[in-house]
Amino acid sequence: MEYIRQAFDAIAAQYDSQRVHVIPDIQNFYGSAVWAAECPKKNPSILDIGAGTGLLSAMILEKFPRSDLTLLDISEKMLAVARERFREKKNVHYRTGDYSTIDLGGSYDIICSALSIHHLESPDKRKLFDRIYRALPPGGVFINADQVQGETPYFSQNFLEYWDSFLRNGVLRQEEIAEIQKRRDTLDKNEKLSVQLRWLAESGFSDVDTIYKNRTFIVTVARKQL
Repeated sequence: MEYIRQAFDAIAAQYDSQRVHVIPDIQNFYGSAVWAAECPKKNPSILDIGAGTGLLSAMILEKFPRSDLTLLDISEKMLAVARERFREKKNVHYRTGDYSTIDLGGSYDIICSALSIHHLESPDKRKLFDRIYRALPPGGVFINADQVQGETPYFSQNFLEYWDSFLRNGVLRQEEIAEIQKRRDTLDKNEKLSVQLRWLAESGFSDVDTIYKNRTFIVTVARKQL
């Protein structure tokens, strides 16, 4: 995971400003994840894994301003941006570490992640889902806004062409596009959506579904039975 830490340390400063030009339909993508973050408590305990600069955390904090929120990420430089974002928030905490191996702690009412888990190899994704399940109480939810591989090679290629077209038709410079594509080719370890939904069910989640899908970009929700 060291190469992932180095890659995201290098782009921490410009990460937020690029997102709207990198992720198609970004408002609905993140908005679906926030919609899915449900808890009867007004002050839920929330863990954001691979939290980066805190983009998703900031949106969820607007929904649950009294929550106890923990951001976990391998890149201290990305978390430094998050610390500045939440500098006036006393209910936001930070952990630096590799969430694929360290103890997640808990229990948490909500565990969420955005654009991070796809960097793990498939066996590590599968193990992480088990660990997330154990870190949630009955009724807890896991929301994953991420990237997936197409169900066939045809769709995998189709998804990449759609994404490349979006990048080319925006405001990004050619060198920025080339760097994004390089990170995609070297860091992304996408897995099929159908496989991940099966893994979540096998981990023990009773309610598993996809609430958003735009080619490679998806939001899945998994709830632990009461």
